[in-house]
Amino acid sequence: MAFSEDFQAHLQRGDTTVARAWAVTRRDGGVLGFTDHDRALRFDGIDFAPDSGMTAQAVLQATGLAIDNTEAMGALRSEAISEADLLAGRYDGAEVVAWLVNWADVAQRAVVFRGQIGEVVRGAGAFTAELRGLTEALGTEQGRIYHPRCAAVLGDAHCGFDLDTNGYSLSAPVAEVLPEGVLRIAEGAGFEDRWFEKGRIVVQSGAAAGLVGAVKLDRLQPDGARHITPWQSFGAEITPGDGLRIHPGCDKRAETCRLKFDNFLNFRGFPHIPGEDWLISYPVASGANDGGSLFA
Repeated sequence: MAFSEDFQAHLQRGDTTVARAWAVTRRDGGVLGFTDHDRALRFDGIDFAPDSGMTAQAVLQATGLAIDNTEAMGALRSEAISEADLLAGRYDGAEVVAWLVNWADVAQRAVVFRGQIGEVVRGAGAFTAELRGLTEALGTEQGRIYHPRCAAVLGDAHCGFDLDTNGYSLSAPVAEVLPEGVLRIAEGAGFEDRWFEKGRIVVQSGAAAGLVGAVKLDRLQPDGARHITPWQSFGAEITPGDGLRIHPGCDKRAETCRLKFDNFLNFRGFPHIPGEDWLISYPVASGANDGGSLFA
């Protein structure tokens, strides 16, 4: 961490006026500021609230590529971090930046931690959140996988398909919530049966606004309605009238990319890789053993 000359001089004094402050930026863009000082602080356009029900433990740091880590603890308070938001996953993967700051002159400050929220544990009206440093990402697997199916995510930069292309996605309110979390969409007759399976559901209004889920089943009903089954609950209640944006499903096959999305030029798989059956096969008299292409 780097300290300015003024801040370093202040820290070397016998009496200091320092506090800790941290900002949490959720994936939906919401920003919350906290401080362990007894008065509110403001810098970088963020208000850092005292008595916010959140405190941070010491940061464990090391040289090299070791992962910096710490924890944040707090009470579940509706005006700051609520249990409903934690259950809905609104803080999963949120960015966290922590500062050591001179509360008498907030221009004197230094970043002591930057990372993301990891595992969150709730209990007895409180929570503990694991904070993972930036080097955590270095432990994830990188590179492409040689596989017949596509490695891209529908609509991402590698895929290049525009999910807003007319005739592919559906925006409609929930007509009814059926048993086992099945969502009935009354205005869904314009798409084939199972069109949205393996797709995404983006909740646009209601208590679950901003949350994203995956489509497990999509069935077109005789009356033109659709029954959409998410893979898991959203963590916040879905009620009739809530707006949804449902994106089409992609099973990663080359045929689907070519026929359903007309996007085969961006296909990120290797459909001509021989499968296990070919690897263990052997020549037979009745077969074609001329060394020609298997895909002619």
